[in-house]
Amino acid sequence: MASVEFTSLAGGTVLVAHAVWIVWVILGVFWTRNRPLLTWFHIASLVWGIVVELGPWECPLTLLEQFFKMRVGVNRYQGGFIVHCLDEIVYPDLPRPLVAWVGAGICGVNLIIYAHRYWKQRRVDLQQYR
Repeated sequence: MASVEFTSLAGGTVLVAHAVWIVWVILGVFWTRNRPLLTWFHIASLVWGIVVELGPWECPLTLLEQFFKMRVGVNRYQGGFIVHCLDEIVYPDLPRPLVAWVGAGICGVNLIIYAHRYWKQRRVDLQQYR
């Protein structure tokens, strides 16, 4: 019984970590201003998000969550975490590819914000050296 409880707790922990990761990917741009190391980590997170959403691979957190669910006897769902949760809770009538493209689009918008910050800072730096 303790093994089932531990496995269930581990699965729940992975689920919460996955939700936190998604919030980080979507909103991390707001926490990275003037934090170069955090900025580069967030940019890498955005690229990872785009690759996982549009590529044929599943997120390792999704696979780990599904592993724990199978260990406690819960049926494994098809598709990724975002597709499963957001598609059923927030966007129940949207096709899965659309949800994936919207996720990738959100990552793209974040990258555009970073590009804007970079060029704005570059202009300021160039004006200072004139």
